Amino acid sequence: MISANAKTLHTRLHGLVVFRSLLDDAVVQRMDALLCADADQMVDAWGAFCAALFAQTDNWTSYLLSRMTENENLYVLACCRGGVPAVLEECLSCELEFLQQLGQFDGDVLLERIGSPAWLPRWRVCEADYAASYRARLAELPRKGYGIFAKYSVFTIKDGAFAPVKYPDAQPLSQLSGYERERQQVIDNTRALLAGGPAANVLLYGDAGTGKSSTVKAVAAAYAQEGLRLIEVKKNQLYQIPALIDSLGSNPLKFILFIDDLSFSTNDDDFAALKAILEGSVSGRTANLAVYATSNRRHLIKETLSDREGDDIHLADTMQELMSLSARFGLTITYSRPGKDAYLSIVHDLAKLYDLDLDPAVLDVRAEAHAIRHGGRSPRVAKQFIEGLKAQQTLGK
Repeated sequence: MISANAKTLHTRLHGLVVFRSLLDDAVVQRMDALLCADADQMVDAWGAFCAALFAQTDNWTSYLLSRMTENENLYVLACCRGGVPAVLEECLSCELEFLQQLGQFDGDVLLERIGSPAWLPRWRVCEADYAASYRARLAELPRKGYGIFAKYSVFTIKDGAFAPVKYPDAQPLSQLSGYERERQQVIDNTRALLAGGPAANVLLYGDAGTGKSSTVKAVAAAYAQEGLRLIEVKKNQLYQIPALIDSLGSNPLKFILFIDDLSFSTNDDDFAALKAILEGSVSGRTANLAVYATSNRRHLIKETLSDREGDDIHLADTMQELMSLSARFGLTITYSRPGKDAYLSIVHDLAKLYDLDLDPAVLDVRAEAHAIRHGGRSPRVAKQFIEGLKAQQTLGK
């Protein structure tokens, strides 16, 4: 392994340009402190580095490589914009060579300065070709992304910025039952988005509990490995979206802007924000993004009789604008409450999924009784029923 001069590594680390944001990484910061520690500080700096590294892995080479390949930097952004200056090409090659040395630094040269105490823990290093790995990673940007979008696949909006969801509700498509035709429309549109073709904004509307939101989340999870990211937006955050969308325009990944349970009142300021997002503002909507919204209301506007009796001189025009919002979605998919046969089919599919062995006739009777007690048939009611049976079975009741 390379036994490089610690002071030289420390100096070059602070000269990073392309990968400069690595200096913000907690583990790299502790390596930096270790490289410049004197003999009196060495044990403390060594322990601090190991504690930070071991919380992730014991392999320093692989840790630094993973942070480097996911790094959002000047070179990656230039690649996404379509042109890399020669100075950045030279800088990248130089820094990849240096990071190769840093990633294989095993600390032996530092331990010799304090007598190589056997009780200090050691981290692992291994052989790795940083330059080849990074070049290969660049070729995978459309599927794996960079920066925060390389580490997570689901996001929300917090304080005007993208915030990752570390533990998303990633229900597999295989666990959704019923509504195959409706779900296939969502899948086909999503595939068109991933292929770079024209993809429609999608409105999924219908009865509560029919699986509209689950469909969007399951499709997003199914295609995350192909470069799809889901950004969930609350209605009162819509005004923040245009600026955020602009930041995604050159990103090689594809994005679904997901608005769940959407509806408006007639004097809702968020109405105009959504209209601008769907139709595109002066800058236009980016080709790598589609809006998927769910709603229990076909026309999205909570309209009352008094709305039709106001003093608006051009009332017909106003009402037409409000009622036509849903028409601005290129694809509208209806999720109706299932009939008895469809409901029981969902129940039986879920019973197999949860490994429940019950007489089909008994299962039908109990499922129907459960639906009556819980407001009617729906996939949500069916799932709650089956999960209840599974819990009883687990408890031996």
